Amino acid sequence: MSYVLGVLFVALGVGASIALHEIGHLVPAKRFGVKVTQYMVGFGPTVWSRHRGETEYGLKAIPLGGYIRMIGMFPPKPGDDPTMLRASTTGRWSQMMDQARQDSLEEVQPGDEHRVFYKLPVRQKLVVMLGGPTMNLLIAVVLLTGIFTMHGIATETSRVGLVQECVQTVASTSARPTACAATDPVAPANKAGLKPGDRIVAIDGRQVSTFEQVRAVIRTHGGAPVALVVERDGTRMPVTVTPMLTDRPKVDADGKPVTDSSGKVVTERVGFVGMGGSLEVVKQPLTAVPGLVGGAIGQTAGVVLKLPQKMVGVAQAAFGSGPRDVNSPMSVVGVGRVAGEVASGDIGGFGGSVGDVIIFELGLIASLNLALFVFNLIPLLPLDGGHVAGALWEGLKRAIARARRRPNPGYVDVAKALPVAYAVSSVLIVMSALLIYADVVNPIKIGG
Repeated sequence: MSYVLGVLFVALGVGASIALHEIGHLVPAKRFGVKVTQYMVGFGPTVWSRHRGETEYGLKAIPLGGYIRMIGMFPPKPGDDPTMLRASTTGRWSQMMDQARQDSLEEVQPGDEHRVFYKLPVRQKLVVMLGGPTMNLLIAVVLLTGIFTMHGIATETSRVGLVQECVQTVASTSARPTACAATDPVAPANKAGLKPGDRIVAIDGRQVSTFEQVRAVIRTHGGAPVALVVERDGTRMPVTVTPMLTDRPKVDADGKPVTDSSGKVVTERVGFVGMGGSLEVVKQPLTAVPGLVGGAIGQTAGVVLKLPQKMVGVAQAAFGSGPRDVNSPMSVVGVGRVAGEVASGDIGGFGGSVGDVIIFELGLIASLNLALFVFNLIPLLPLDGGHVAGALWEGLKRAIARARRRPNPGYVDVAKALPVAYAVSSVLIVMSALLIYADVVNPIKIGG
């Protein structure tokens, strides 16, 4: 039952996100006087609909997106009478563009000539087309702000999480400690009497709050004693530890071992005491939210940029026997499966209490909204970013014409980009089908 509730929770969150995305387009479009004939959540056959005024609101059978239908999305071809249907030209692409223009013109009823989308000023076109992605960004910001400030995020504090028994001198082949050998020296932290649960208050005379601050001092003091102030069971006491100068794996900014061109772990000679920090959920101040959200947007953009490369790995995992990369993209099927497994406690290290499960799933919905925000800004039709690019190009052409004292060049004919739109749509359909298939036959394993 918990599995089903977890899936339904995220499904409702995704549906609400899609609905709000389309409201982000709908409200400014109506505010600027554009006639909107349809507001639909989903694609395919209509399941339910109701007319309110001039707009039909409804749900469709395939909940993988949504749309609003605005009249006059495409301007008439230059030289054509906008009140007359034009005979189709020859050529497959030309016929397709002419058909799109005709369909757009047929929606315009008498009295609606000035309520078409293509006649909006550039700034209003931008507001309408950016309204959807902006709504997704706002949803993510609200959810993440609540999670960061009211619940907190896992942060490596200055509290000791583990103390190794020994220092292994051969560390270039593995980033994880194994069983101690008789020849391995006792770890300096163990020798100094440090224990898991101790909180390091100060090191080398400086106050510290994160283990990264502790680690930075230790790595630069190989062979030299370092004075610590440690809090244990509410009592503070001085401890002196002498880091051992040894070869340790070099790590990057994410804490992952750095490897050379042959795949061998790169080492460096640094101070080492054989202890690690612990992760604790720490509430963040409101002032930290912009930086955290900005970092999340940057990470999402990085994933989107690497999407073609990632899809190759997804295809190999789907049709081969190799493991699925835990960082590969997922379809809504995969997201629902993860949400259900976390809710039912099937994934170790996640969940626990009902509150933890809700926080995890709210974070999942926030991540999906960030992905929708970034992905929809790609400047290709049929994505919102494609219409934004068309509006910006229209504004640029007019600005150049004004600067050169030339006539107004008119509206940008977005219909000319329809071949690109159909190509992009085909790619998106193939990607979606591949991700769904991969999530069924070789799903991502989270938490081992």
